[in-house]
This record gives sequence, structure tokens and C-alpha cells, in this order.
Amino acid sequence: MKTDEFIERVQDAEIVAAIRHAEHETSGEIRVFISRKPAPDAVAAAQRQFERLGMTKTRERNGVLFFLAPRSRTFAIVGDQAIHAHCGEGFWKKLASEMTEDFRQAQFTRGLVQGITRAGELLAEHFPRQPDDKNELPDSVERD
Repeated sequence: MKTDEFIERVQDAEIVAAIRHAEHETSGEIRVFISRKPAPDAVAAAQRQFERLGMTKTRERNGVLFFLAPRSRTFAIVGDQAIHAHCGEGFWKKLASEMTEDFRQAQFTRGLVQGITRAGELLAEHFPRQPDDKNELPDSVERD
């Protein structure tokens, strides 16, 4: 599948709705970035975007980025330092595995929505929404 076809199949409105729903229960911040460029090392590319998007500047250091690079058929999920202290690598590997199954079936939006939902559940468990919580980052699908 070509990159443009992939991007056309991703339904931004559904993804943004999933982000808003997940963030309603947590102080965590979730973002999605889709790159038109190849990213053979998706984790390194995701970490660069994480920094560029200002995700290390959240109050509780509890942001999560879903990074997809359809041209190289790679993706990564990266979280800030406070999240790693609570969930470890196993959670992210399991989440990525679940999303991979949807992606193999060309169910890209469903895979993202389910991944966002599961990440939101984890965030809500460890970082429940506080009375003074503010949405620190935009709820949108970013692209380069």
C-alpha cells in the first residue's frame, strides 16, 4: 500500500475522538504522528518527534506518542519518563503486537483507536485526571 493510500484510510476524526476520550480520565497526554518519510528505525524517529512536539514539557512527564511511518511499514509507541517508571517495556510490546494485527488487516484507524484506548486506560490507572488538569498538548493527528 502506498503512503498516500494509507494516510487516506486513517480517519482523523475517530482518532481525535479516541484521544479526547482517553484523556478525559487521565492527566496524561496522547499524540499521533504519521510520517510520509521512511523510518527504518521507528523508535529513534518517534523519539525525535516526541521532542519536537514538546511532549517532554508536560507537567507530569506522562505523554505518549503513537508514531507511524507507512512508507517503511514501521511504527513505534513511545512514552515519557514517568510512564516508563510505571509500566515497563512489556506493556508497550503487547500493545504494539495488538495494533500490528489490525494493521496487517489494513484496519489502521481501528488499530490506532484500540492502542489509544489501551494507553489511556494505563495512564488513567497511574495518572488519574486531577481537578486542575489542563489539556497541555493538541488533540490532533500530526503529519510531516
